[in-house]
Amino acid sequence: MDWGSIAGLILGLIVIISGQWVDGSSISSLIQPTAIIIVLGGTLSAVLLQNGIANLIRGFRMLRRAFVPNGDFYPELMTTIQTWSSTARMEGFLKLDRHINSYPDPFIAKGLRLVVDGIEVAKIQEILDIDINSYERNQRQTIKVWEAAGGYSPTMGILGAVLGLVNTMENLTDPHLIGPGIAIAFVSTIYGVGLANLVFLPIANKLKQHVEIEILKREMLADALLCIKQGMHPMIITERMSSYWHQDRNYGS
Repeated sequence: MDWGSIAGLILGLIVIISGQWVDGSSISSLIQPTAIIIVLGGTLSAVLLQNGIANLIRGFRMLRRAFVPNGDFYPELMTTIQTWSSTARMEGFLKLDRHINSYPDPFIAKGLRLVVDGIEVAKIQEILDIDINSYERNQRQTIKVWEAAGGYSPTMGILGAVLGLVNTMENLTDPHLIGPGIAIAFVSTIYGVGLANLVFLPIANKLKQHVEIEILKREMLADALLCIKQGMHPMIITERMSSYWHQDRNYGS
């Protein structure tokens, strides 16, 4: 569990509630069921219209990854690659067959199968590049669910504000209805902007980080398999993978 992400979400809520409390206003005034229905319902409707039900479901399934830390995959990956390169160099490519079923990732199984089957290097590279590009395209399409939610949510907040003001104008003769109408108007805007900037957009950006790391991992795996196929020495492959990792870490620092 990525406790930093959870802490950020909780801290955002605390800041808003504390600001309301310090200002002397009632915290209960932030709880407006009508505003919640308008903002969440309207945002969901717009996202569904844009992305479709299948992509919307994938977006919700992907949500859990926003609260999972980006693990350091490099040590385990290097151990795996070194095992493959040593096996191929000492026993031949066909002996890599016993490793294929050891990995649940279909990308790894495909890459090893191509090497074992004696496919040409250029063809292996082409197939794996297509696989990586397809993965990236599908993942980014799914992330657009949360980006779309971040874009539509403020607009739905404004829509709720307008509806609240319309309701207020229709009941000017009844003072008891003026207050709730104005409350719905302003709270709807708070919900829309708050959800977009504290929840939806941060989730989308966090998911992008996960996808970028997974793409890096697949690119390293693809390059390692091509090096193994070309008969490179395990030491050279290790140095090559180290360059991938160090460049990525320096870029992100």
